[in-house]
Amino acid sequence: MSSSLSTFNAPAAHAFELLGRCLIGTCEDEDGPIDPKNYQVELTVLADGQPNRDLEKAVGNASQLWQGRDEPAAGSAGLLTRAKADYKRILAALYNDARYAADISITWNGREIADVEAGTEFPDDAVLAISVRAEPQFLFGTAEIDNRAPVATDRFDRVDPPEAEGFMTGAPAYATAVRKAGQLAVEAWRQQGYAKAKITGRKVTANHATRELNVRLTVEPGPRAVYGQVAVEGTSRMKDSFVARQAGLEPGAEYDPDDLKRAEKRLQRLGVFQSISLKEAESVNRDGSLPFMLTVQERKLRRIGVGATVSTIDGVGVEGYWLHRNLFGRAERLRFDGRISGIGTTSDFRDFDYFLGTELTLPGRFTPDTDIIIGGFFEREVLDLYSKNRGSASVYANHFYSDQLTLRGGAYASYGEFEDVFGTRRFGIVGFEAGAEYDTRDNELDPKSGFYAKIAAKPFYEWEYGNAIGKIVAEARLFHALGAEERTVLAGRVKVGSIMGAPLSEIPQDELFLAGGGSSVRGYPYRGIGVAVPGGMSGGRSLFEASAEIRQTVTDSIGIVGFADIGHVGSDSFPDFSESVRVGAGLGLRYNTGLGPLRLDVAFPLNRQAGDPRYAIYAGIGQAF
Repeated sequence: MSSSLSTFNAPAAHAFELLGRCLIGTCEDEDGPIDPKNYQVELTVLADGQPNRDLEKAVGNASQLWQGRDEPAAGSAGLLTRAKADYKRILAALYNDARYAADISITWNGREIADVEAGTEFPDDAVLAISVRAEPQFLFGTAEIDNRAPVATDRFDRVDPPEAEGFMTGAPAYATAVRKAGQLAVEAWRQQGYAKAKITGRKVTANHATRELNVRLTVEPGPRAVYGQVAVEGTSRMKDSFVARQAGLEPGAEYDPDDLKRAEKRLQRLGVFQSISLKEAESVNRDGSLPFMLTVQERKLRRIGVGATVSTIDGVGVEGYWLHRNLFGRAERLRFDGRISGIGTTSDFRDFDYFLGTELTLPGRFTPDTDIIIGGFFEREVLDLYSKNRGSASVYANHFYSDQLTLRGGAYASYGEFEDVFGTRRFGIVGFEAGAEYDTRDNELDPKSGFYAKIAAKPFYEWEYGNAIGKIVAEARLFHALGAEERTVLAGRVKVGSIMGAPLSEIPQDELFLAGGGSSVRGYPYRGIGVAVPGGMSGGRSLFEASAEIRQTVTDSIGIVGFADIGHVGSDSFPDFSESVRVGAGLGLRYNTGLGPLRLDVAFPLNRQAGDPRYAIYAGIGQAF
């Protein structure tokens, strides 16, 4: 490889400045503070004698001069440092594109930057020229790994072969392919219990005559390891034995790096730690055990929150909660919630909405991945469709089977009075619920790929009317990005539900199905799609919803969305699409905040019914689904 690189000796440092404060010596120049230095950059990149836009982009991304051209450098010294550092950065970018023969030149006023002495003063708007002339890409001549791991018998321990990253004879010899091949070779051993596997030899030779790169990597797996004791430090109220158990690293079990990731997620899920650090020992003991040190920092025990909402339609609402973490030393969480809303819409306090609830979470019961939640609440809710006064108590278990799959099951009982189109009625319910949630989305608020599915079954008995009732709800969402840059995303959603065992008039309204709103069928009022009955509207016994979106990124922060939604609520247990089906469509604007997109949708009902608006506007954080 030929390049215009040279070395120079920097003068000894006599001062040290940190965050604007001079800690050693005199930090200001004798002539005064550093004067920001503006400059211009010219970039020329040729590959095989021809312009190459992809390589030019890679070089530009690697160059500090190019990336910082709109911001002044920290004086002449800062500009010179920035320019000289570009040689290695550009060289790395070329290696990543399998180009191991190239000329790199960075000049100012006809002089190579590598030859410019420290202390040289640059004029304002100095013009620096970056010129890269790269020869054709190298191919792998040989791509070998000594001491590969055997093929894993457990499918969860299998790792992609290095060839999957292009590490094979005849493929472009990207430096990234060499690096990833080494990582995969080591990970293959680690997945089979060899915790200290590492690359111990790298032999790389470039044959410029044949433009081939010959690479041989040697792996040393080290001893096979099993989990040793997990020592815990940093706890104050938490019990060390419980914290170690929650890590889930059972002594004597085979080491698996996937277990370490699950351990950290399991500990974070407790909600009582501000920081978590799980580190393995430097070496495996003679008996094959590998000890671990788990260092944690606990959060404050209690937390209080308050909030308020103001709406021209719903009036003023206030809410608050009190949370006690780590109640008995095993991460128990006790929470009380209360809220009042509808203030200002009426002077009659009986028309306000009230809620008072409590919930006790017991993490890590039965298994480290099983939480028990015991809760209860009393509420009064006044809606256009119905009003209710209800109390409920429940006990549930959440089991986190894997990172993707969560199982839920439990029992509940409730009793309440409802006033709706059918009159004033009382309902008493005791029942069970079982469900599962599967989630492979890459991002919860703005997914570009993956699948989400949720299903819940609720068999219950209503004793006032003597009905055994069954309810089931299922939903699926699919996301697929087009192109390498994933600027276009196709998204789809389907939701279905059914209730069997009783007529509409003998089922509580909050168990019946309603549709409409920003996360349902846009263009229609929230929960404004139901079943027409004598005297008004009711929820239904069947539900069908479907949505489709095309999400297009326009700039790094702006995106647009085209969408269509369809929804149907039926009076029978199974949808009868001969009844009214509602369709909405519209356009949306997205602004990427970095944490999640801000959403603004304008939707139009395509088959308006009496009382439906001509359009609807929705705003929120995150995609509609």
